[in-house]
Amino acid sequence: MSTTQAVPQREDTAIQGDLYMSFELGDKAWKLTASDGHRGASRYTVDAGDTAAVTHCIGQARERCKLEPQATVHACYEAGRDGWWLHRWLIEQSVDNIVVDSASIEVNRHARRAKTDRIDGDKLLAMLLRHHRGERVWSVVHEPTPEDEDARRTHRELARLTQERTSHTNRISSLLVLQNLRPHVIIGGRDWAAWWTRHGEQVPPVLRAEIEREHARLSLVKQQVKVLEAAQRQEVEAGRHPLVAQLTQLRAIGRKSAWVLDKELFGWRHFANRRELAGCLGLAPTPYASGDSQIEQGISKAGNKRARALLVELAWSWLRLQPDSALTQWFNRRFAGGGKRMRRVGIIALARRLAIALWRYLQSGEIPAGAALKPAAA
Repeated sequence: MSTTQAVPQREDTAIQGDLYMSFELGDKAWKLTASDGHRGASRYTVDAGDTAAVTHCIGQARERCKLEPQATVHACYEAGRDGWWLHRWLIEQSVDNIVVDSASIEVNRHARRAKTDRIDGDKLLAMLLRHHRGERVWSVVHEPTPEDEDARRTHRELARLTQERTSHTNRISSLLVLQNLRPHVIIGGRDWAAWWTRHGEQVPPVLRAEIEREHARLSLVKQQVKVLEAAQRQEVEAGRHPLVAQLTQLRAIGRKSAWVLDKELFGWRHFANRRELAGCLGLAPTPYASGDSQIEQGISKAGNKRARALLVELAWSWLRLQPDSALTQWFNRRFAGGGKRMRRVGIIALARRLAIALWRYLQSGEIPAGAALKPAAA
């Protein structure tokens, strides 16, 4: 099911004979805006996920623009909840599609700006035309292979389960405090059952039942975490993830951290230089220089937040476990004596340098200067 509406659009210089189409993806409906860059745009509305309707709309747009049936179609949509399946389907239909980082799209800077799906679709179409004229108007998201995309599920699920485990533990602790009970054992640990048998009778029956249900959910989460961690460990020990094995040779980097760095960053992305790597992580500087105003706004925080947060954690571990490395000595000279704020600033700089050092280590086998390797297993 689809509806269409033709609207006037300012003439634009585009490649003659090609069709350009933007997708505004919603939960229930998709808005498609199409033009050849010379005629007015046509708008279509299709049910979300209805690929047959999308194919029909492309045919209608070709006919309206008087294009050949084999005319090339250029398309775009914003990266979001639909992920990569639509991109791959469009490529299979011979559509030249790109997925755009939504944070890189130009917006009106007025405090109150109109925003509708129609306006967004028109904006995407206009920027797509500019993109194909050679202008740099946005950031294009690089597609992982289906295998690389699927490989990220394990550690992402583990991260969510770890958060759930903490949430259940904190909830049980908060409920016990209502009765002035403060367990001296780990909630859900080996000694929990004995502690609960001794003190559970002090808890009113309804509250006790709630705590036991919460503990049942905690037990399920802990079991799922164990299963995933065991599978992860077996995969690495079987030699199926050489980058993980290589990273874990360095002191301060464990299996879980190496796994995330492999699947989120180094395993499928290719960087031409250290600036591309820092930009992907959001560890690139964002200066503000206008007239006499010269301000450094800090790191951009664009890109992969999981890898960025992990590298900051690894930077703190690196200081502790790699005291003789050149990176640690550089940090100590520059930031160690400058107070808490300077150390927080410095750790971001160290995380950037550490990412570059690990990239070079994986690319060429160059061990970070002064870094120690773990002792070889007997």
